[in-house]
Formats: sequence, C-alpha cells, structure tokens
Amino acid sequence: MTEKTLRKGFIAAGLMNIVAVLILSRFFTNEVIPEQDPVVMSNFGLLMIIVWGFLYIALAFNYRSAKWVVATVVIEKFIYVVAWLLWMINNNVIDVYEKDLFAGIFYSVYGINDFIFFLFFLYVFYKIQFKSTQS
Repeated sequence: MTEKTLRKGFIAAGLMNIVAVLILSRFFTNEVIPEQDPVVMSNFGLLMIIVWGFLYIALAFNYRSAKWVVATVVIEKFIYVVAWLLWMINNNVIDVYEKDLFAGIFYSVYGINDFIFFLFFLYVFYKIQFKSTQS
C-alpha cells in the first residue's frame, strides 16, 4: 500500500468511528444501543469510540513515528472484535432490530468494521516494524 493509501485508511477508520457512532446513536439519544450492552456501549463508551476515531485521524500523517501507538490501536480493535463476538454469541441481533433499526445496524456491523480495521492497523504496524528493522 502506498503512503497516500495508508493515510486514507487512518482517516477512514477515524471517520467510521466518529460518523457511525453519531448517526447510529442519534447523537447519543438512542437508548437501545446502551441498553443492549451497558458496559461496552454506554454513552460514555460511545464517546470514547469517537475519541479513538480522532486519534486515528491524528495518526494519519505521522503514524511511522508512533509505531507503539499503532500497536495499541491493534490491541484496541482486537478487544472490540472479541467484545462483539461475545455479544453476538449471547444475544439476538434480530431482537435489537425490532426495538430500533439504527441500533440493529450498529450491532450488526461494528464488529465487522473493527475486524477490518484491526487487519489494517496490524498491517501498518508490521510494515513500520519491518521497515525500522531493515534500516
């Protein structure tokens, strides 16, 4: 991947976190999302997802000098994927759709989105790590 593509990946990850949370939570007024997972997806948890989104955007132009921050993001994404898988195993997303369309969409896609960006950030970390060990 080119530098330009990688920068766009960081920006896309950030915008996905920020825009998706704001729209699907209806700017934190959607009560169904936090009701379904009050620990991970409380309104505070949703706010922190937005903060992570700003971090990804901030890293877009200087990620090479922050490889351990990128590694931290890999771990963060992995944790959200595991949380989503556990939620999917123990809940029925159809029930969420019956309560609220936006909450249903949120729970249907957040883990898939996090998995895709987990792979992206993992790739970036390995690319940085490989380049720095070759120098």
